[in-house]
Amino acid sequence: MTHARRIALVRRPAANLAAGQLTHIERTPVDLELARAQWRDYVEALAAAGWETREVDPADEAPDSVFIEDAVVMFGDVAVVTSPGAESRRGESAGAEAAVRRLGGTVRRLELPGTLDGGDVLKVGNTVYVGRSLRTNAEGVRQLTAIVGPLGYTVVAVPVSGALHLKTAVTALPDGTVIGFPPLVDDEGLFDRFLAVPEAEGTAVVVLDEQTVLMSSAAPRSADLFRGLGYTVVTVGISEFEKLEGCVTCLSVRVR
Repeated sequence: MTHARRIALVRRPAANLAAGQLTHIERTPVDLELARAQWRDYVEALAAAGWETREVDPADEAPDSVFIEDAVVMFGDVAVVTSPGAESRRGESAGAEAAVRRLGGTVRRLELPGTLDGGDVLKVGNTVYVGRSLRTNAEGVRQLTAIVGPLGYTVVAVPVSGALHLKTAVTALPDGTVIGFPPLVDDEGLFDRFLAVPEAEGTAVVVLDEQTVLMSSAAPRSADLFRGLGYTVVTVGISEFEKLEGCVTCLSVRVR
């Protein structure tokens, strides 16, 4: 696997997107055509920032499959294919595994009874925060630790009770500062550096480079906060995915 290029794996929305799983919010109507347009805008934003986007084979029978981040987590040249916590999502893994095998490198798999969604994995330097959520269990954390510990990573399990995934509640800026919306965070003290954001939609950023982040257009005050810290902020509308507890990180897997 080469890191001369920055690659982003993406997966187009399934026709039954509106039937996606919901855990912490009420179901509201999803506009599929708007979702498709927002997905295209998201992919174009990645490409404009210098990322080569590659499509994972569609999974039209799996409404949550657009949230490709949950299916595979990258640790340098090692791809960890996850074991989804929702039974309805377990068919998503095969296409994700095929995509990372095409990139080369090493592929490892998590196995039942362990469950882990990629949205519960936040990497900050050599620390890997793993959310213990409704989708990720202790055995999933144990299996991931066994894989990435020898690679030099330290796994820290984090309780998640108020959000679908850890990365619904917190992500990290390029300098490693963890950002989150306090009502969604169980224990801010678990993170070395924590910065509160003023909007729930402002918790998620995709690091495009050391000075640039991509985030939802639904969090303008959070965007202003990041600009005030010296970052360039790229915003995209993802309202239809937010209706399904999705965020900007969910829609791609970055390989770098």
